[in-house]
Amino acid sequence: MTTTDISRPRFARMYMRAAGTAEGSGASEHRRRLLHGLSGTVVEIGAGHGLNFPFYPTQVDQVIAIEPEPTLRAQAEEAAERAKVSVRVLAGTADQLPVPDESADAAIASLVLCSVPDQRRALAEIKRVLRSDGELRFYEHVVPRCQPKRALLQLVDHSGLWPKIAGGCHPARDTTEAIMRAGFDVEEIERFGFAAQRFEPLIPHILGKARRP
Repeated sequence: MTTTDISRPRFARMYMRAAGTAEGSGASEHRRRLLHGLSGTVVEIGAGHGLNFPFYPTQVDQVIAIEPEPTLRAQAEEAAERAKVSVRVLAGTADQLPVPDESADAAIASLVLCSVPDQRRALAEIKRVLRSDGELRFYEHVVPRCQPKRALLQLVDHSGLWPKIAGGCHPARDTTEAIMRAGFDVEEIERFGFAAQRFEPLIPHILGKARRP
């Protein structure tokens, strides 16, 4: 275990069990679209157990996959061995990426900006490691615009109940606004409802691209 570990083994096991249903419900296609057309060196923040790895195009030279949770990271290391591209899995957190300044052509945030402790710091780190004109690709769930769903998720979030049981996930974040405030130019964005599990209501998700000026 390293000093950058955030150990949540119970949540990690729950997440991995639930992921199969989500992928079958459409998340795999979202991941494929997220990563389409990438090339060069890519940093993936919060790689989990490596669900994105099979979808990286062969034009990618290297993926540097950052994951702080040891149980998920061990599974990601196994998934990296099966990937079609070179994947290096490292321990690290979103607010202190173990990656040099301006060394990546693209960064991937895939269902992770909901759970980082500080979105502002995480996005500043992503901006730091990207080269000028580098891309941020994002696939995230976000706060609803309409009531009463918006108020309900804000209540669940601010009560601390959901973040406590869901590995730090905050369901009421406006991640689109956070990306723009961080100084990225949003070039493409699609907003759509998606339910990862059959029993869940449709939750707004965003899928898109932003660029570091």
